[in-house]
Amino acid sequence: MARILVTEQIADAGLDRLRAAGHDVDVQLAPTPDELVELVRGAHALIIRSATTVTAEVLGAADDLVVVGRAGIGLDNVDVEAATARGVMVVNAPQSNILSAAEHTLAMLLAQARNIPQAHSALKAGRWERSRWTGVELSDKTLGVIGLGRIGKLVAQRALAFGMRLVAYDPFVGADRARQMSVELMDLDQLLAESDFVTIHVAKTPETVGLIDAERLRAAKPGIRIVNVARGGIVDEADLAAAIAEGHVGGAALDVFDTEPCTDSPLFALDEVVVTPHLGASTVEAQDKAGDTIAEMVGLALAGEFVPYAVNVGAAEASETVRPFLPLAERIGEVFACYADATETGEISVEYTGEIADYDTRILTLSLLKGFFDRVSDDPVSFVNAPQLAKERGIEVRESSTSTSHDFVNLITVRAGSRAIAGTLTGLRGDPRIVMVDDHKVDVPPARHMLIVRNEDVPGVIGVVGTVLGESGVNIADMDVGQTADGTAALMVLATSVPADDEVLDRLRAADSIRSVHAISLSA
Repeated sequence: MARILVTEQIADAGLDRLRAAGHDVDVQLAPTPDELVELVRGAHALIIRSATTVTAEVLGAADDLVVVGRAGIGLDNVDVEAATARGVMVVNAPQSNILSAAEHTLAMLLAQARNIPQAHSALKAGRWERSRWTGVELSDKTLGVIGLGRIGKLVAQRALAFGMRLVAYDPFVGADRARQMSVELMDLDQLLAESDFVTIHVAKTPETVGLIDAERLRAAKPGIRIVNVARGGIVDEADLAAAIAEGHVGGAALDVFDTEPCTDSPLFALDEVVVTPHLGASTVEAQDKAGDTIAEMVGLALAGEFVPYAVNVGAAEASETVRPFLPLAERIGEVFACYADATETGEISVEYTGEIADYDTRILTLSLLKGFFDRVSDDPVSFVNAPQLAKERGIEVRESSTSTSHDFVNLITVRAGSRAIAGTLTGLRGDPRIVMVDDHKVDVPPARHMLIVRNEDVPGVIGVVGTVLGESGVNIADMDVGQTADGTAALMVLATSVPADDEVLDRLRAADSIRSVHAISLSA
């Protein structure tokens, strides 16, 4: 029998499942951080939702802990890296709310098209305003779907029933998969120019923050309507409010906001805007599914069985030699997702060189894929579903190993088309380093903010880059330069203190002798 500590409200059916299996379910709601450190001592499992923060300190106090279960999707409140280092499995319930989110998207779409909330409020206030709230039909309108993950796919399927034409932007979805969904793929700017309605289903990353801004809204089809039930901040809220007030954008329906709780916004004053307080996952069914699913996953983990929704399944399964490379592999995947050319990712090859080649490295490939898809997919990504996400996007993953290594004791290299990234662990502490980009030898840490600059190998380029960054207040924390064998081209990799904004990137790209600039932003 295991002791299971539960710190937040979980569906009774889930807890009853654990009790029926003979476990001691200890419900201690809303403990303080200090109380949690004491309560977790002796616990074999910890079940939480979003309000409990599982820090390295908490994990350090839990010598008997086997698994942390998050009844929901997001894991911002769990130190997964620290859990992995201690061999503690982290599981979530990634499928629990996707149907609720998709249905809420359609509800918001219809509410916006037919002005339902506005008409409802007017009538309850004693005003019969039929002509004022005339809406539009969905039939024969074009719906642009940004992100064709699981939720985007469900929305697309349901929109077809309304007779809508479907177009989509997702650079990591293959043409075959899109055709199967009756969706036409196109780039983002074209999608905005052709769509009557747009719905957003992408992860919130540094690349997608402000994805829909004033410039894109100005270029969008007049009268376009924006629906966002994904993440706040993907649409610039101030720019959206201005575009609606000016009459270029027809309206919006928003369930998420850049800062939450949000009770004051210029969008709230606009009749054309429908809002809800982050209700995408707020259904009885979604909450029940989350509780029941997490109870099942925790039970499997405690029984030592296969856990389908383990986020860091390799924590227990990886050998002592391979385990330290799990965070490195995930970071390499993140960097590569930001750097790779999406048109060349039909085949991704992963090569292991050196001592680790003598071990089972499949878990490292899963870790790399998890990092990759965390950056490009709105789907919850785990070690288990990462290969399926690759398959759905038409990406073939090849793995190879060789124990012969000339420059490093161990090396992980990922390639797709003309792009490649390699990394290793160095020193007694096993510090992660990026040591190769496109066959250029470099040596920099995989920092949160990075730049990869390709340039002609001529004097003065480093000075130009330093000047542009310095004038813009972007400090260089680390930097290295690699040359091609023939000395005609060079490549700079820089770690910076803050991200370089679009203006800085444009200045760099306009400089003589600079061929390309890629901005890399990793998760914290």
